[in-house]
Amino acid sequence: MLQPRSSSASLIALAGRSYFPIAFVARLPFAMMVVGVLTLVVAARDSVALGGINSASVGIGSALFGPLVGAAADKYGQRAVLVPVGLANAVLLGALPFVVQSSAPDLAVLAMSFLIGASAPQVAPMSRTRLVAIIRNRMEPKRHERVLSGTMAYESAADETVFIVGPFLVGVLASAIAPWVAVAGASVLTFVFVTAFALHPTGRLTLGHASDPRPAPARQLLRPRLVVVVVGILGIGFFFGSTLTALTAFMADHGGSSRAGLLYGLMGIGSAGLALGSAAFPRAFRLGWRWLLFGVVLLGSAIVFASASSVLAVGIVLAVMGIGIGPTLVTQYSLGSDRSPVGRSATTMTILGSAVIVGQSIASAVVGEVAERAGTPAAMAFPAFSAAVVVLAGAANLVLSRRDALR
Repeated sequence: MLQPRSSSASLIALAGRSYFPIAFVARLPFAMMVVGVLTLVVAARDSVALGGINSASVGIGSALFGPLVGAAADKYGQRAVLVPVGLANAVLLGALPFVVQSSAPDLAVLAMSFLIGASAPQVAPMSRTRLVAIIRNRMEPKRHERVLSGTMAYESAADETVFIVGPFLVGVLASAIAPWVAVAGASVLTFVFVTAFALHPTGRLTLGHASDPRPAPARQLLRPRLVVVVVGILGIGFFFGSTLTALTAFMADHGGSSRAGLLYGLMGIGSAGLALGSAAFPRAFRLGWRWLLFGVVLLGSAIVFASASSVLAVGIVLAVMGIGIGPTLVTQYSLGSDRSPVGRSATTMTILGSAVIVGQSIASAVVGEVAERAGTPAAMAFPAFSAAVVVLAGAANLVLSRRDALR
């Protein structure tokens, strides 16, 4: 039950103790979709390229319709939007294995993948929006900065964890049972936990600033300081997709592509820990510099990944990569929250969440095609290109921030 305003109550108490476990599990299917579709299609139709294209279709659907879902939630409320969208997505996920394993043409599979992305419930951005609303509306202003920093750190760590755990679960289920089980499991999780998230009392919160009930014009979403954050988080999506697809090709050369998700999970060790620890960074270590520093760590490890030749070496490099990912995501979501136009919080957070999935999907399609045509070594170079996008966007963010500070 949502608690009333209190000057001293914790965010957990204000949101309700059931909120965080429900919100965490509810975002898992979103992280499983791209990898689950990739694994299922590759296994059933024996084509890494086709699997990558289907992953891209999921991302395209999410990119086109995800922000519309967020805008609808800003206008009509999260509950009214999430319930029907979540149910539709659960049905589509449940039907996909039957379509993929049937004699249906590849175009039908692509259409299903697109619809799955289009109906993807935007749980993570909506969770951020709810928590920011609780902090702004139910806590004293003097607590806002500290609690917001910790909340963005937790939310980014949760996102990072599910984007690691999701592929890991897909790998476990695909290896232990069958590839279709992972997609069916995502369907069940969506039906149960997304519905529970939608119906949670926090879903009734007013999501804008309390003192500014009228939303800002939509054109403010195109401000350069916000666009650069979207580009940076798109780079993280590129990194996820290119790394996983290259790793899938690498593991296919070393005994089985379905185990790629298990190895991919190593990235989550340092990533989740440092993401949670980001709240303890000193204030003097500004957000822009955090983004650039940890982006460079990501780039350096990606360059080493491109030349790794053994499963052990790849596993070690993936663990180091995690050190760069977690704090970078925390920074990007924190900046996105700070720069969100008034009354456009759900839209902004949905755009950021969609950028991750569309980047992941596009990279999966491109790298899958490269792996099939040019071989695994060529595919393993792409995470470095993705990390370079993150670093360049981080540098651009520093320039824009300094320029605005001088005005």
